[in-house]
Amino acid sequence: MSIVVHHVSKLYGTQKALDDVSFEIFRGEIAGFIGPNGAGKTTMMKIITGCLIPTEGEVKVNDIPVLLRPLETKRLIGFLPENNPLYPEMYVREYLSFIAGLYHLPAKRKRVEEVIEITGIGQEANKKIGMLSKGYRQRVGLAQAIIHDPEILILDEPTTGLDPNQIIEIRNLISDIGKQKTVMLSTHIMQEVEAICHRVILINKGKIIVDDHTSNLSSYTSRSTQIIQIEFLPGNNPEIPVEAFRHINGVVRVVPVKNNMLLIEANSSSDIRKELFDTAVQSSLTILSMAKQEKSLQEIFNELTRE
Repeated sequence: MSIVVHHVSKLYGTQKALDDVSFEIFRGEIAGFIGPNGAGKTTMMKIITGCLIPTEGEVKVNDIPVLLRPLETKRLIGFLPENNPLYPEMYVREYLSFIAGLYHLPAKRKRVEEVIEITGIGQEANKKIGMLSKGYRQRVGLAQAIIHDPEILILDEPTTGLDPNQIIEIRNLISDIGKQKTVMLSTHIMQEVEAICHRVILINKGKIIVDDHTSNLSSYTSRSTQIIQIEFLPGNNPEIPVEAFRHINGVVRVVPVKNNMLLIEANSSSDIRKELFDTAVQSSLTILSMAKQEKSLQEIFNELTRE
């Protein structure tokens, strides 16, 4: 089961919201779909779910063209829109039963109870949706998205407005669901992408500018330096020979952070940790820890989407 987007463009009048976008997302993969406001994220998600028609290009879900067989593809997709449209006057269990009826589920009552348990809304199931907190409304929205056991989940800003505890709970829930399904997750929270996504698709001004594994993102930035923090065993040597570390090829700055710690900046593209280790041994220093600092996903995002 997969999502295949092939050369999709979308115009609103003369404005191009999507410009020749192509990517694939596979089963068991949680893909973070990120970008600035107005980059085209929601438009792309609505095209995949069949809510919008592309100006050019094609989208397939499990090899089924969305435009040609929309009802069939909708049965394969669970969609949680950003605004999470619910019926506040309906009770939770009543609403989920209504959604299950739309999908003509054979064991409707049983499935409603299953998703109530999966999403952890049992204690709120007899309340009206309008009485629920934002966190529980998001859970109800997620419950309706998975009630027909879809193979693909499209989640647009699923943790917007939640408190830190609720965010962790929803993330864990998405991670569990994503083990067996294809998940496309749009979010502005970079820590969320780092926590649960296997892959990042970064869109800016309607174009895909990065599509790669999260661990490879630092290679797309312009940082030419590396920063390494070294902590030594206290009392091992009364004075750290800072000059010895400054003379390592590529090192441009050595900053003593405290008596037993150095922050080292190098402009070399190669990893200099072996040279640092050898210098420490020659100086009779025992290293407790050595950590190479990487750019955060937020910094990478800012750099790649900057004007």
